[in-house]
Amino acid sequence: MRCFKALGLVLVALLASIGAAQATVQIHIDLSTQRMQVESSKGSHSWPVSTARAGYVTPRGVYSPTSLQKMHYSRKYHNSPMPHSIFFNGGYAIHGTNATGALGRPASHGCVRISPANAATLYKLVQQEGAQISITGSSPTRYAAHKTHRSNVASLHRPHRSHALAYGPSQRYRSITSSVKSWQSAPMTSPFGY
Repeated sequence: MRCFKALGLVLVALLASIGAAQATVQIHIDLSTQRMQVESSKGSHSWPVSTARAGYVTPRGVYSPTSLQKMHYSRKYHNSPMPHSIFFNGGYAIHGTNATGALGRPASHGCVRISPANAATLYKLVQQEGAQISITGSSPTRYAAHKTHRSNVASLHRPHRSHALAYGPSQRYRSITSSVKSWQSAPMTSPFGY
């Protein structure tokens, strides 16, 4: 009889752990689209995020939360507030930001930023159910920086509009200087005749 009770308790514990494992919040962050998909027992959400801007990295991979902090202040970045922080890889975290105008494009030092309201919702879900965080895709900053660089280089190679007269006297001095040839022979003379 005792054996059956023990076996029953083991089965109940096993079923409870399986239920808890299924209740884990699934957080997927796509660096390419700058969006977060959240699936939980309470429903699903799709939110814009900001990940690492040019020169910084948001790590790709699959992670579990390592700590939750209702309010964290970044010692590395000027004591910046990080409300509802969900740390997942060393100093990297998902957290709320007041820079909501930047959501949807890369803007952080590597953390995943979301709106304060969404951060509070996600924090509560992870606190209740646990989470698995997956980060995939490529940061669009890499391509945007390359495109901007190409357009800046192209603008440096645009020909001057007036090839031969690029450094000649402007239109208002032409009445004083009789011709371009005379100006070229004595370029240091004042166009005003003094």
